[in-house]
Amino acid sequence: MNISILINIVYILAAIAFILGFKLMSSPESARKGNLISGIGMLSAIIVTLMDAQVQRYDFILIGLLAGSVVGLILAYRTPMTGMPQMVGLLNGFGGLASFLVAWAEFHAHKHHLTTSGAAIIWLTAIIGAVTFTGSVIAWAKLEEKFISGKPITYKGQQIVTTIVGLGMLVSGALFAMQVQSEHGYLYFAAFTFFSMALGVLLTIPIGGADMPVVICLLNSYSGMAACASGFIIQNNLLIVAGALVGASGIILTLIMCKAMNRSIANVFLGGFGAPPSGSSAEVVGELKEVKADDAYLMLEAANKVVIVPGYGLAVSQAQHAVRELMEALEKNGAEVSFAIHPVAGRMPGHMNVLLAEANVSYDAMVEMDSINPQMENVDVCMIIGANDVVNPAAQEDKNSPLWGMPIIEAYKARTVIVMKRGKGKGFAGVENILFFRNNCRMLYGDAKASLQNLIAAFKGA
Repeated sequence: MNISILINIVYILAAIAFILGFKLMSSPESARKGNLISGIGMLSAIIVTLMDAQVQRYDFILIGLLAGSVVGLILAYRTPMTGMPQMVGLLNGFGGLASFLVAWAEFHAHKHHLTTSGAAIIWLTAIIGAVTFTGSVIAWAKLEEKFISGKPITYKGQQIVTTIVGLGMLVSGALFAMQVQSEHGYLYFAAFTFFSMALGVLLTIPIGGADMPVVICLLNSYSGMAACASGFIIQNNLLIVAGALVGASGIILTLIMCKAMNRSIANVFLGGFGAPPSGSSAEVVGELKEVKADDAYLMLEAANKVVIVPGYGLAVSQAQHAVRELMEALEKNGAEVSFAIHPVAGRMPGHMNVLLAEANVSYDAMVEMDSINPQMENVDVCMIIGANDVVNPAAQEDKNSPLWGMPIIEAYKARTVIVMKRGKGKGFAGVENILFFRNNCRMLYGDAKASLQNLIAAFKGA
């Protein structure tokens, strides 16, 4: 069989594996199988690609493979679950950088044979890759809060500067496409590279840390589109298909996240979204009512229906195993227990699902926001562990709140609410949670893991 025919057959099978893998990853129960099938498809595609007659040297490929594997293993081993969103954002950036380098290599290798249309494709690939790379690095830095604050960074005339940079990228790209074979080709390439990398920074710095889950989804889409464009450059059908799948899934996830956070997709693309509405938030009425672990135990011990709302604080304290033990103690006591999962709980989609699954919490116990809210009035105790903005009633009651319109888990409707927090600080969005001042709410301060262990000990000692 001709090797090119074999390669294309494997590419078709790999593309089918990708699509099937995406379908299986839509459900938590089959996600691992979907990931495995997609991985097998990609491995098969890589193997047959290396069999191509155009591949003449394997030494640099093997060096890159080894280096990438070592770095990937170190990152995977050292990154805690709380740092997973940062790592995902950074990996998106590396994908964009890889596409940018493909564009550069093709330009450098075929400069004197490129047509205007070919140069335009190279320009498109390079700018998407460059924007993805710098935008992802800024997103990583904001989430990690290293070198840069997680708060929005704004300045006077910001939109004008961003517009000028965007126009510079377009103009230099047009000149590059029209004069790609001239002596100024490298200069124009360097110019639009500079402008596109600057644009990635400018579009990301005005975005606050609370909106980073949406940004990560969008950058994931960008990395897919960059890969798709690079596939057109090197005429690789599988890269086009894989990039298109990633780009499309990233856009769909971005739309879902925008809906979950009450954000406009137009503002996401333009950057600087998430600015609070004009006016001041309503005055907080009431006082925080603290409760000790012994009293919280009595409330839980008498409950027939308990809903647990996990948040980023649960991940920070590594309390997923403790919360599973508490769930088992409650069920042994005769209570019905479920977990209410907000789409943006944590720092990325599915963050809480993965965290709880790691502790062997059944997927059947994880209930989505739209399904749990109608049940909340019949809940005896709603236990909030490290969540804040996703349960703030201001999203429904205060039109001047930055959270206004954001879908929330309606924990305030439960008969009793117990909130586990380290202290009296505000949520990630910097907004005071009016739920904490309600008459049916009690605050259990301290490390979530330690507090849960105290409750477990109380049940065991009963």
